[in-house]
Order: sequence, then C-alpha cells, then structure tokens
Amino acid sequence: MMKKILMAIAIVAVGIQLVPVQRSNPPVTKDVGAEPAAATILRRACYDCHSNETAWPWYSYVAPVSWLVSDDVKEARSHLNFSEWDKYDEKRRRKIKEEIVEEVGEKRMPLKIYLPLHPEARISETDFQTIKSWAESSTERANEGEEGDSK
Repeated sequence: MMKKILMAIAIVAVGIQLVPVQRSNPPVTKDVGAEPAAATILRRACYDCHSNETAWPWYSYVAPVSWLVSDDVKEARSHLNFSEWDKYDEKRRRKIKEEIVEEVGEKRMPLKIYLPLHPEARISETDFQTIKSWAESSTERANEGEEGDSK
C-alpha cells in the first residue's frame, strides 16, 4: 500500500512539471533612468519582480514553486514595471515614486518571503534615503516643470 502511495506521489510530482509556466522577459521599452546610486539599489532590490529583466532562479523551473514565482512576477509587473517607464504619464510616475518611498519606508518591499533567498535585495537605511532622495528630487523637478508650463 505504501509503495503505491509513493508511486502516485512520484507520478504527480513529475506530471506537474509539465504544466506550462510563463517566464518571459519582454523587451525593455524605456528604463526608469534613475540617478546611478538609486538605479543600483533599484536593480539589486526591485528589478527581479518589477522589470522585464527578471533573473529566473533555478527554483522558478520547479513546480509548484514555479507557479508562485511566475504569478508573483506577473502581479508585481502589473503594479510597477521599471522596464516600461514610458507607458506611465508624468502624474502616474510621481505617484509611483511616492508609493515606492512609502512601501520601502514601511518595509513592505522587498517582500519578506523574497529576502531569505535574495539577501542582496535588503534595503538598508542608507539605501532607503538614497531612493527617497531620488524620488523626491525628481518629483520636485517634475512639479517645477509643470508650474513653469502654466505661467
């Protein structure tokens, strides 16, 4: 009986590997273009989920984990995709930057479940200040430009 159960589990484990999973990296249409210090942090901590430059790790090829990873990346890209920055208007870009500061500042990003396998994605207080400075300075420049247009 135990042999049959183990055989059934093995068949299911092999069978689920055949379920197709989307692991794509579409072309980058326009990168966020952050200042170098902020760009380095964003690439290290955010791009695996929030860009079209995902480095698909070995476990993203093993079901059922592959399903979770693929869904997480798909959802993350739907909220923010640094590789498709040109698809956001200026108002949306400012809102995204505000949300980045809020999410990172409140330690909701990067996700805690992501960090054990990707310790390099941890964001230090110095990293956070760099991101915040970039987001706020570029937002201020954008606001100044809009004010100048209305004069």
